[in-house]
Amino acid sequence: MHLFEYAVIRVVPRVEREEFMNVGVILYCSALGFLQTQYHLPEDRLLAFSSALDLIELEERLRAFVKICAGKQQGGLIGQLPPASRFRWLTATRSTVVQTSPVHPGLCPDPAQTLARLFAELVL
Repeated sequence: MHLFEYAVIRVVPRVEREEFMNVGVILYCSALGFLQTQYHLPEDRLLAFSSALDLIELEERLRAFVKICAGKQQGGLIGQLPPASRFRWLTATRSTVVQTSPVHPGLCPDPAQTLARLFAELVL
């Protein structure tokens, strides 16, 4: 079993209302050097939630999560940091349209399977 940490990625159209919709999960497992995110933008639901959302901008922000998780040059300067630092940067508190939940720990045998399970339970 391996210690892992995860956070839920949320869309928060109006920060002052504190309403959000879960759209993704980011999972980090230090022991295995695993850092990945998975997301889904249900366009109809999001536009019903807030017609003012810019879905193209949301997609770009979430693709940035994927690039930073992958690391190297495609993740820019943040993507070149060690995985733990990238995870902390991605899960830092923000007051923007894309936010993450508090970080939660757990134990798992396979972080990829755990990411898929959490994504299915918390997002889909």
